[in-house]
Amino acid sequence: MRNEFTAIIEQDENWFIAYSPEIPGANGQGRTKDEALESLREAILLILEDRREDGLRGVPPEATRETVVVE
Repeated sequence: MRNEFTAIIEQDENWFIAYSPEIPGANGQGRTKDEALESLREAILLILEDRREDGLRGVPPEATRETVVVE
């Protein structure tokens, strides 16, 4: 499955700061643009994984679980 998110990158002196407006709280930083993007990618993955686990905690055992693919 492939998801695409917007990355906003700003330079602050010797650091690059990246964030994604679609995923609140997802941000990254690095000495290079590529490092900042990789850091942001890892942050997005962690946030989405955490939200998925959190969202499934209250699912009743009798509920049906299906997968929806969004492309």
